[in-house]
Amino acid sequence: MFDLRAIKIWYMNSSLLSLFVLLFFACGSDHPQKKEEFPDFDFRYDLEAPDQTFKMPDELDEISGLGLTPDGKYLIAVQDEDGTIFYLNKDDGEVERDLDFWKDGDYEGVEVVGNDIFVIKSSGTLYRVRQPGEGHLKVDKFNQFLSGKNDVEGLGYEAASGRLLLSCKGVAGEEEELQFKKAVYAFNLRTMQIDSTPELLISLEDVQAYLGTSPAIRKLEKLMDYFSLDKSSFVFSPSGIAVHPLTGNYYITSSVGKLLMVVDPGGQILHIEKLEKEVHPQPEGIGFDTDGTMYIANEGKGGKGQIHRFRYRGT
Repeated sequence: MFDLRAIKIWYMNSSLLSLFVLLFFACGSDHPQKKEEFPDFDFRYDLEAPDQTFKMPDELDEISGLGLTPDGKYLIAVQDEDGTIFYLNKDDGEVERDLDFWKDGDYEGVEVVGNDIFVIKSSGTLYRVRQPGEGHLKVDKFNQFLSGKNDVEGLGYEAASGRLLLSCKGVAGEEEELQFKKAVYAFNLRTMQIDSTPELLISLEDVQAYLGTSPAIRKLEKLMDYFSLDKSSFVFSPSGIAVHPLTGNYYITSSVGKLLMVVDPGGQILHIEKLEKEVHPQPEGIGFDTDGTMYIANEGKGGKGQIHRFRYRGT
């Protein structure tokens, strides 16, 4: 005769074992599911087809940094030779006025926070131009631990945290764990200090892991070839950074390789876009309007500098 009680106990134990195995591979594995690690991302820009292009005057052939005024009326730009801030009409790209704030230098990024304009130099020096439209110009200069080795090229403003984001084209830092990585540092506007620990680190391994999931992106095979080198040849070089006003994600341009990378505030890569060199000969500055409209500035590379405008599609 069959022992029904024994069979019932065996069946329950087997079911529990199966459930345990499933849970182990779903949750306890060192290799989480790709879709959980790199979720699908809805990239809402067509960067091959600008909705509008502004040709820059001669003094902005070397345009390097881009931002917008809080009222959304002007684009703000700097170039990498003169200590001058340019106010551009957002509708036609014409220079409305310019403001000399410091002597000549390699200025790479610009952002507007309230009534102040911040400009970053490749050496890591940050300038605050206070009350630029109200009589006598006042400029504060902040020199901290970043230097020319870091080659700071991008400056963005994260309103949610009250910080400026400084993206480094050069070395991330001297420590061994920072080698062969690219860093974004945060400047705290309350303390007026740069946090000593990078806010964000991007490595070749991060990029390869993302591309290894076969994301639905343009020119995937070309990107995989481009990033197939050893880690000492990591060629991603941030030239601009901006925070998307609707999602809070970081959009980082790289002039080297003609790339745009989207990263969430936690450091997870969400998207990589290979830019067409015919449209983006040297992408440097990037900025957003409040509705998600994106602006990308390109240096002239022997021709005219230009700013492309891209509508945030689907809104």
